[in-house]
Amino acid sequence: MSQLPHRSHYTWRTWFTFLVPSLIGVFLFMTPISTSQGMTIPIAVMAKAVQAMMLGSAQAIITLIICITGVISVITKVFKPAVICNSPLLKHLFDVSWTWLVVRLFGMAFGLMTYLSLGSEMITSANTGALVLNDLLPVLFSVFILAGLLLPLLINFGLLELAGTLMTKVMRPVFGVPGRSAVDCTASWLGDGSVGILMTARQYDQKHYTQREAAIIGTTFSAVSITFSLVVLGQVKLEYLFAPFYATVCLAGIVAAIIVPRLPPLRFKKDLLIDGTEPDRDAETIPGHKTLFGHSLDVALAKADNSTGVKGTIKEGLHNALDMVFGVLPVVMAVGTFALIIAEHTPIFQYLGMPFVPFLELLQVPEAAAASQTIMVGFADMFIPSILAAGTIESDVTRFIIAAMSVTQLIYMSEVGALLLGSKIPVNILELFIIFILRTLITLPVIALMAHWLVG
Repeated sequence: MSQLPHRSHYTWRTWFTFLVPSLIGVFLFMTPISTSQGMTIPIAVMAKAVQAMMLGSAQAIITLIICITGVISVITKVFKPAVICNSPLLKHLFDVSWTWLVVRLFGMAFGLMTYLSLGSEMITSANTGALVLNDLLPVLFSVFILAGLLLPLLINFGLLELAGTLMTKVMRPVFGVPGRSAVDCTASWLGDGSVGILMTARQYDQKHYTQREAAIIGTTFSAVSITFSLVVLGQVKLEYLFAPFYATVCLAGIVAAIIVPRLPPLRFKKDLLIDGTEPDRDAETIPGHKTLFGHSLDVALAKADNSTGVKGTIKEGLHNALDMVFGVLPVVMAVGTFALIIAEHTPIFQYLGMPFVPFLELLQVPEAAAASQTIMVGFADMFIPSILAAGTIESDVTRFIIAAMSVTQLIYMSEVGALLLGSKIPVNILELFIIFILRTLITLPVIALMAHWLVG
């Protein structure tokens, strides 16, 4: 590792470049604020304001974007126009593989059918396509635009280097990931899991994470926000248990974060950067003559000193936003709708849950047979298990377990799974399903133990 200049080497301009954007980023993405709907973060409030401004037109705008993405992707694949192929940004957005082209076209078909209320109700109903287009995508659209534009404040001016170096002694030995991933987790925890995935994908693109690290962080640390956890708990009518509920979620999440990355498929991911090169193995080494905080500050200031400035930051923010809007929205529409169709109109998830009945009985979970039907459906959407539990299960203990489990399973295809598949993070749908099963098997005993102790 090359010798970093000491912090006394830098002028006040470098300190200003480090402190001001980083503090603004911390405020926007990581500072809890109280609203009439509970605790959240400023970026989430701004996202809701954007949604309110688009009220009545959001679905039309999103459907148009999905259709433009599908049409231009086909034109690019078939005709390879020079205007697109010679532009790095446009080529990145629209020159995709045949597999992703098919996914985008399904997203376009599902979006048009749902928006125009045409075709099979199986696709367009309130619990399938309409749920994705009307409820989920407007939220993601506003988050993508704002987070895409503003994330450079958090990741380009030294804050991640400071936090990452400070947290290395915890995150690396315990979870096998760089210290900077703690910031991804905090942004998800306080704001939204999609923000964490956006941060992880961007840093993977910028060669801050290896393939293995990006896969671990994306599937493990994109935690469900406090606000949405309260929504899930409210659905099963146990709001008064929020403190023990969230303590249970955190404990189960930590246990899963320690164990799951050490098992296949995450264990076998390559420890190489996105371009196949080796990472700098000495990047996290602290020179013997420096303190941990002093070295962290030197690393942060070196990053700030080499930042791209206002123009470069705006350009990168626009690229981030366009990448997520055009690259991910069609994937979420296609994958999310398809997963919800399976959950709503087939008994597949019910059958998949049947092997869990003996496991639930072993854990002394009341109404084990009914609870088993909610376990696997969480792979389609995190909210469905709580909806099913509220309507069919009487036991407070079981409803507590189902709510906590749906949050800690983490990989649900209507959002997190589709976002991961739409990014460059190296995971496929089979691997996501395996990780979902592993997280279920590992967190369920922890949650059941806590539920019997706290609720039973």
